[in-house]
Amino acid sequence: MNQTLINLEELKLGAIIAEDILVNTNSPIIHKESKVTRELIQVLRAFNITKVPIILENVFNRSEEEIKKLNENKTESPQTEEKSLVTTSFDQLYKDAVDSFYKEFISWEAGMKVDVAKLRNIIMPLVEKAMEEKQVFSLLNMYSKMDKYIAHHSIAVGIISGAIAKKLNYPSGQITQMATAGLMADIGMAKVDPKIRDKKSTLTESDFSEVKKHTIYSFQMIKDSPLLKPEMKLAIFQHHERLDGSGYPKSDKLNDVSVYSQIIAVADVYHAMTSERIYRAKSSSFRVLEMIREEEFGKYNIEVVNKLIELVGALPISTRVLLSTGEKGEVVFLHRDSPMRPMIRLTESGQIIDLAAKRSVYIESVIS
Repeated sequence: MNQTLINLEELKLGAIIAEDILVNTNSPIIHKESKVTRELIQVLRAFNITKVPIILENVFNRSEEEIKKLNENKTESPQTEEKSLVTTSFDQLYKDAVDSFYKEFISWEAGMKVDVAKLRNIIMPLVEKAMEEKQVFSLLNMYSKMDKYIAHHSIAVGIISGAIAKKLNYPSGQITQMATAGLMADIGMAKVDPKIRDKKSTLTESDFSEVKKHTIYSFQMIKDSPLLKPEMKLAIFQHHERLDGSGYPKSDKLNDVSVYSQIIAVADVYHAMTSERIYRAKSSSFRVLEMIREEEFGKYNIEVVNKLIELVGALPISTRVLLSTGEKGEVVFLHRDSPMRPMIRLTESGQIIDLAAKRSVYIESVIS
């Protein structure tokens, strides 16, 4: 295989890297046979690499069609590639969805029936928009407010449940069902005594026993709807069950807990732990994901957890972040096995730190 060293500034999109590239790291920052992309060039610049080994045939033997395509890419305005982390369009969709859901919630408190079709129409535009703008998933907790928390939480769980289903390659109809079920998992809270539900202090054991009934109430409110499949109704009933039997309402475990309920469970606990509550400050999305995967190991379906990690943790190169130390930086390299702990170049010093090696530091938040 013929190869040559090319100056970074002369590197062409589509070229193939000839060798693994290491820079004082245990694993390559770029793997052999990787195709050159704009993100890859950003990584090379971040590590001050000036010459790159590439396979000769990929530089000189391109077809006319490939050359034309590369030239077109080269002349594209950088602005066309950049997307706002969270666009105004998503902001408005989210705000409208929270308001609409909360109106429905008030009606359920008064004894009105659940309109599943209306709820489905509330959540699906948000799922579709979030999948286009994936950094939304690491910022959802920033939208959540203590006021109307039940609406914020339900909307977020619906979005995340639908997105996980999509990552699991479920068909479109099942994704819609999953998002709608996630949205409706906590509708039974409308039947919980407001004095307990809205309590501004830690719940007593008696209070918590009452709150735990919301899964039963949720199921009762939708059990006769023909618009929701039986397995989704079960998922709503079971979304607080855990694989190790530590959940409720029946303490089901392992194969008795459906994967659909586990999708809602993971979405539910992730958003709850990352959101500010009266009795608890919000936690870092990245720290919470580590806790779910490591400290809570055995409670949740690991494939479902990993799909959520892919949604939240895999940050694009050059994403600006705030670290738990208070320092700011940008992502310069992602580890395949630990996307939540990338290599970060600090803004002030230019120093590169590897969060996979420095476990005491973690990403606090994405800077939008």
